[in-house]
Amino acid sequence: MKIRRLPDRTINRIAAGEVVERPASVVKELVENAIDAKAENIEIAIKGGGRSSIVVTDDGIGIERDDLSVAIERHATSKLLDDNLLQISSLGFRGEALPSIASVSHLKIDSRAHGAEEAWSIVVIGGKTEPIFPSSVVAGTRVEITDLFFATPARLKFLKTDRTETNHILDIVRRLAMANPLVKFSLSDEKGKRLGFKVDQGDLIDTRLSRLSQVMGRDFADNALQIESERGGVLLSGYAGLPTLNQAYARSQFLFVNGRPVRDALLTGAVRAAYQDLLARNRYPMVALYLETSALFVDVNVHPMKTEVRFRDAGVVRGLIIGALKHALADAGHRASTTVSTQTLGAFRAGNGGIQHLSKLNSSYKGSANPIADYYAPRLDTDQLSAPPAEMQSDVSPCNEGEIKSNSFPLGVARAQLHETYIVAQTNDGIVIVDQHAAHERLVYEKMKQSLKTGAVARQVLLIPEVVELDETQCLNLVQRSGEFSELGLILEAFGHGAVVVREVPALLGNTNISELVKDLADDLVEVGEGFTLKERLENVCSTMACHGSVRSGRRLNQAEMDAILRQMEDTPHSGQCNHGRPTYVELNLADIERLFGRR
Repeated sequence: MKIRRLPDRTINRIAAGEVVERPASVVKELVENAIDAKAENIEIAIKGGGRSSIVVTDDGIGIERDDLSVAIERHATSKLLDDNLLQISSLGFRGEALPSIASVSHLKIDSRAHGAEEAWSIVVIGGKTEPIFPSSVVAGTRVEITDLFFATPARLKFLKTDRTETNHILDIVRRLAMANPLVKFSLSDEKGKRLGFKVDQGDLIDTRLSRLSQVMGRDFADNALQIESERGGVLLSGYAGLPTLNQAYARSQFLFVNGRPVRDALLTGAVRAAYQDLLARNRYPMVALYLETSALFVDVNVHPMKTEVRFRDAGVVRGLIIGALKHALADAGHRASTTVSTQTLGAFRAGNGGIQHLSKLNSSYKGSANPIADYYAPRLDTDQLSAPPAEMQSDVSPCNEGEIKSNSFPLGVARAQLHETYIVAQTNDGIVIVDQHAAHERLVYEKMKQSLKTGAVARQVLLIPEVVELDETQCLNLVQRSGEFSELGLILEAFGHGAVVVREVPALLGNTNISELVKDLADDLVEVGEGFTLKERLENVCSTMACHGSVRSGRRLNQAEMDAILRQMEDTPHSGQCNHGRPTYVELNLADIERLFGRR
């Protein structure tokens, strides 16, 4: 399609106001033009963080001679079919990028159209166009930008250091490379090649994962769950990292709509909701999600930067993302990221000498280190075990290799408890170390959520109701939410001024410290506030209850109790991380352990 000037009626409907903000904006527009031109190889070269020089070369369909002079005119484009702003299938469509860039820089375009015998060039300096002349470009298009913002020196003052501007360019190129895994990208500067993305052999899924691995790291590729779902004419694909593979910032959340990188509040909010009860509020998962839908279903003509979109049915999109992510995370079961074991192995250090004072070690069991924790910790569900509970022992029974292989449990068979906190289990090919409190906290939480869904939360009536003293504001918040608490099996009511009385508690909590539980719930209500839905508040309350109802550190467990935790973890979704996103277990392969001791 030839480049043409848009009619005034269409121009007036465009979300105009394109401003070249920084060098990264120039790179974005030029690379998007190359992608729209069906380029398979795109090379970017910059100097001085992009302010001195930007050169983008592609092997796309090129620009015909007669179209060169039109291309640098405002609101001239070949991408807007029939002037229909409701069916945009290209990255660019406004016809503003090149004239905006040309007005603040020295612009030179060299291009040879597909099938043409000659190449042609055009130069624009500060918005002034020079005559077209022959060029020596082999194929495709080469766009060179020099002296960016020479015509607007005030804007130069607002640019950051070359390093900062280069980092912004790197981010733009990475996102576009992730959106287009079948296109080869390279980026270089004065110091040499900064980025290089090749095209791997295979189908789109394999190629995409390979590209994501190049951008997000090998750890993400090793610990990513494949997403594939469809609803209401919207197709969702991509990869989502395990909850234990999380970061302190949302910089590793990449979202794409019809091949366009976007930063949309609706989409990021849906991702947050899917991981809500798997991560702490200050941690963020790693995801790369691709939405494909009809151009009629989504509006990209919202903002000049084209990074925001509007969906015709936002509820369908949000539900699709949340449902698909929750389903994939549930199917992952007890799986935790491999980075946990890698970090653990990295923390090991070789001994600096022989073990001293072995005679002082006493393996005889002398009772629990924390009798209070023993009293308050609930009983574990050991009914599913065929073997009777073993007697509490401080020594470790001899390992039976045949027993391990015959059982073939993913998390192995419990062999010992360390520091009344960690369960050590043996698997077929290694060992597993489990944080008993974190693991049981997740188990209790998932049981409470399931009971909440079915409306069958078992309650335990207190023989003697517990009175908890609080300040009046906390009491008021608790009493106002008493109906919500009752759905979870917690029955409380006002008891004069500055106190509440608890009459029933969820049976799952066992003999928990009710006073501490109620005080923590009062604090949580202040933190959660009114901006959250009932479901979100209930899940937050469930999490707090689960923490109080789980077996504590310092509680000595017998063989049956330890194995019960392991078996329940294997059967419970999300058991690889606690309610705050921390791992519940570490798995070490025998081969890695042997390397630590120089046996391999």
